[in-house]
Amino acid sequence: MTTPKKTTKKEKVAVSLEMPVFSMDGAKVGTFTLPESLFTAPWRADLVHQVTTAMQANARQNRANTKDRSEVSGGGKKPWAQKGTGQARHSSTRSPIWRHGGVTFGPRSERDYSEKINKKMRTQALISVLSRKAKDGEIILVDKFAFAEPKAKVAKLALGKLAEGASATYLVSKKKNAALLALASYDLNAIKSFSNFGNVMTEEVRNLNPLNVMTAKYLVIEKPEESFAALIARAKAK
Repeated sequence: MTTPKKTTKKEKVAVSLEMPVFSMDGAKVGTFTLPESLFTAPWRADLVHQVTTAMQANARQNRANTKDRSEVSGGGKKPWAQKGTGQARHSSTRSPIWRHGGVTFGPRSERDYSEKINKKMRTQALISVLSRKAKDGEIILVDKFAFAEPKAKVAKLALGKLAEGASATYLVSKKKNAALLALASYDLNAIKSFSNFGNVMTEEVRNLNPLNVMTAKYLVIEKPEESFAALIARAKAK
């Protein structure tokens, strides 16, 4: 009886690198081979979790702030005499046990929640997420998004055609985080055209990170050759 081979973390993910490229009309206009350096990495759940939670911590805005007894106004006079009243002794109404007094161990706005993320960790986490997306069939390639002017109607029609052509029903039926549209470069018309859709986000390829890629169900990449060249250059940068 043969013992099944154990899968190690260093083994690459088995995924078909040949993918169809669609037009905005949902028609297949060609094929593109995904670069192995970006789409054959193993799934690193521990690394992805560490990077994404650190990114969420870095984006956290610390606004909650309470005053301690030294910052509360009033309370300069002793409420009553130390002895002879039959009541407990108190020195100030700013004490935390008094109403409108200071707060003990409350949240402070000067607290820093940020965490350091090494460049190599961020890059490897992104590559791991991209490889997982490719393995799960959640990457759609588009030759280009062409908008003469911002038009939500045209954008909605394009999403419907893409969903039909790529057999990705969630692209239009999912109410939240349906897709992240990765633009090869800054395109104001495309960004404005999709801005009214609550389930679609737009981002430039150069700004992709593990968190926004994982948040969306599908990753729609425009101009594959140009986009992947930018990602490869980013991965090689020290």
